[in-house]
Amino acid sequence: MKKFLLIAFVTLITGGLWSYHSYPALGHLLYTASMAGEASIYGFKERRVDIGELEMSLYQGGNPEQPTLLMLHGYSADKNVWLRFAKHFVDDYHIIIPDMAGHGDTAFVSGGDYSITAQSRRLQGLLDALNINQVHIIGNSMGGFISADFSLSYPERVLTTGLVDPAGVNSPEPSTMQKLLAEGRNPFLVEKRDQFREFYAMTMAKPPWMPGVVLDAMAEDYQQRRTELAEIFNDFHSTALLEPRLANLRSPALLLWGSEDQLIHVSSVDTWRAAIPTLEITVWEGIGHMPMLEIPAESAARYQQFLTKYSESAQ
Repeated sequence: MKKFLLIAFVTLITGGLWSYHSYPALGHLLYTASMAGEASIYGFKERRVDIGELEMSLYQGGNPEQPTLLMLHGYSADKNVWLRFAKHFVDDYHIIIPDMAGHGDTAFVSGGDYSITAQSRRLQGLLDALNINQVHIIGNSMGGFISADFSLSYPERVLTTGLVDPAGVNSPEPSTMQKLLAEGRNPFLVEKRDQFREFYAMTMAKPPWMPGVVLDAMAEDYQQRRTELAEIFNDFHSTALLEPRLANLRSPALLLWGSEDQLIHVSSVDTWRAAIPTLEITVWEGIGHMPMLEIPAESAARYQQFLTKYSESAQ
């Protein structure tokens, strides 16, 4: 009897350990398969493009005979965050959604320079490699910072600039994240699964449903990338803020924001408005840091309205 109990105990412990370590692997498989499925349904193909310095992974889709939309994800995210937003534009635009250097399937290299300036330069190389002259650029968070910087640095290549809860300017009021950073804690640098759940809740006020197994897989990914994310964060935040340059923005610009953004406080809208008097602004109540994921159809409709306005005025 004792021998049986011992065997049962060992089996239970072994099974528990196996489940703990294999559970995130299942989540990774589910997430990868579901994103690949969505991309395929919407007509996007994944490809890699050599820009000299590195190979960038990206989604490409839509109508190649039409103007190009370039969509940029935020810090620690990847190209998949734009899929449900991008699907609304596949008939009327050519769409490029890259993984920025150090993110997604575009490799991280220690010491590779992940400043906003460097990321903008890589986009210039990507457009050259794809033989694309001009784009409508839109970015979320860090991607918004890159979008504004790219529009200022390479104005001849930008038709319009879209900014979705962008980083890059001073915030009159501190966000939840800024308060945590002031206390010496970066919520992006996850050490435990529970910490990831807390961080994930900060990113969106109305997140799309996600199975627990997938969230735990994402938590494991953040844990494994902790050192990489710390380096990218430091480089990203070493870039000078945009306020002194924003008056020079030549392209029409749209600013979209969620009132419940916990990563970058909505009071930042005032800073952008003061710097760009012609800026079009929409703020959604009850929405967080990622409107293109929280309300993809509604945010896409607002962006389409903006694009249509300036496409017609250019004719």
